[in-house]
Amino acid sequence: MSTTRRCLLALSLSLGLGAGAARAQAPVPTVAAAADLKFALEDVAAQFEKATGYKLRLVFGSSGSFYSQLLQGAPFHLFMSADEGFVFKLADAGKTRDRGRLYAYGRIGIMVPKGSPLKADGELKDLGAALKDGRLKKFAIAAPDHAPYGMRAREALQHAGLWQAIEPRLVFGENISQTAQFATSGATEGGIIAYSLALAPQVARLGDFALIPQDWHQPLAQRMVLMKDAPEAARAFYEYIATPEAQAVMVRYGFAMPKP
Repeated sequence: MSTTRRCLLALSLSLGLGAGAARAQAPVPTVAAAADLKFALEDVAAQFEKATGYKLRLVFGSSGSFYSQLLQGAPFHLFMSADEGFVFKLADAGKTRDRGRLYAYGRIGIMVPKGSPLKADGELKDLGAALKDGRLKKFAIAAPDHAPYGMRAREALQHAGLWQAIEPRLVFGENISQTAQFATSGATEGGIIAYSLALAPQVARLGDFALIPQDWHQPLAQRMVLMKDAPEAARAFYEYIATPEAQAVMVRYGFAMPKP
């Protein structure tokens, strides 16, 4: 974060201590966030609200679906995408204040529920064996036509030479959060989900997880951007995401931080 931004954020936080009541009554901005952020961003938002007095409304879903909604004028104020390409397209369409900022890099891995015949093998060798010996009936990934984590899952399966064989057995989640539900509920033998979700205690206790090598797919470069009508609270949260306090939470959930 630049010195100017740090000063502005520090001023905002200090003023917030004496203006909590006014900020509590300010319009509540809506943050459209990629589903892999669910647990991490809830923690970051709670810290932000406590520090500033601002309130936020968090909505989680697939980045591609949010992109389509924003093109049609959906009333979101801050878009936190799991794929920076969607942000660039919105910017090119004139919907945003600028081209946004990288806020994190994500990872994917294989998750198998308790009792699954599959092993949590990051190199997907057991998954390949299970396709041949009949252990695999259903496998979950996010829909690759609009969910970035689904796109990267498809790339990883292609890298492993499994895509053609596994495609008929795939169950597609609308977003990566729903995919994690499919992968841990027993509805499938497993799935490819976000590392950030697998690290959450609510998910981790449901099965076993192993990271897939990150060079098996394109980077999950996650970018955020403010809409043109973003109110002060949304702008303040945009800056807060770059603070050490917020980044510490993101790292705890398995995200890598972009270099300054």
